[in-house]
Amino acid sequence: MSAGPAVDPRGPRFAATVTTVVLAVVLITGWWPLLAVQTVVFAIGAFVGLKPAPYSLLYRYLVAPRLAPTSEREDAAPLRFAQAVGFVFALVGTVGYATGITALGIVATAFALFAAFLNAAFNFCLGCEMYLLIRRVTPSQAS
Repeated sequence: MSAGPAVDPRGPRFAATVTTVVLAVVLITGWWPLLAVQTVVFAIGAFVGLKPAPYSLLYRYLVAPRLAPTSEREDAAPLRFAQAVGFVFALVGTVGYATGITALGIVATAFALFAAFLNAAFNFCLGCEMYLLIRRVTPSQAS
């Protein structure tokens, strides 16, 4: 099964920047319904695909038309894995906040923020690197 077509690498970095802002707002304000929305955004990117993901749509229709075209492309599989990791942390954070276990919500949100910030600021996708490491250490299935 394909993870989807290769993507413009500037799109995921844009999404990481928006995610960084959203998660920072959650940590500053404690407004966990915004974290629940971010959890849905991660779920769409991980389980439906990058193309219909909300931040991808913003990038494609509002940002990309204003940028010079690029022939550079990035594999979607590591990016979707990174979205799944973000989903898990955001879900745990949402559950923590919603059930009154605020410390859990803060810690899980902070981990997600750290990963998003690394991508936004330094173009280092922690989830993508985890995906590649797992692929290297997992024996391949011969068909």
